[in-house]
Amino acid sequence: MSEEQLVRKIKDGTVLDHVEQGRALQVLEALSIDGKDGNIVTVAMNVPSKKIGKKDIIKIGNRFLKSEETNRIALISSRATVNLIRNYQVIEKRKIETPNTFVDVFKCPNPTCISNSNEPIRPIIDVLRKSPPLLRCRYCSRLLSPNEVI
Repeated sequence: MSEEQLVRKIKDGTVLDHVEQGRALQVLEALSIDGKDGNIVTVAMNVPSKKIGKKDIIKIGNRFLKSEETNRIALISSRATVNLIRNYQVIEKRKIETPNTFVDVFKCPNPTCISNSNEPIRPIIDVLRKSPPLLRCRYCSRLLSPNEVI
């Protein structure tokens, strides 16, 4: 008995695989992908996985995400893999790496932080330690855990 393919292959674009179960929509938000650019975006959530039990998968047609973009999701799903596809074949496979700084990805949870005011300031969260993650808002210096910013 053959298994049924749950998500259709894409000809060209980016596949984010092994996204932590239930986190696909947060990943799309962090990548500023809303589907308004006209490219097909396929999201599959809670897909069976031999490695991790269940996972989410995101396929973005006709768009090749750069490392700087995909590393933005390191706190949301650090085990995710990025596959660049051309003519239905994987041309590059890479893992997510935690950047040193998140610029305009997450908001500081401190309501009195200047980055949460009406000033034209982009939130900047610095990574003080990658494993386990320890973060700090560049403006108010508040120490943060990943759960506070996700």
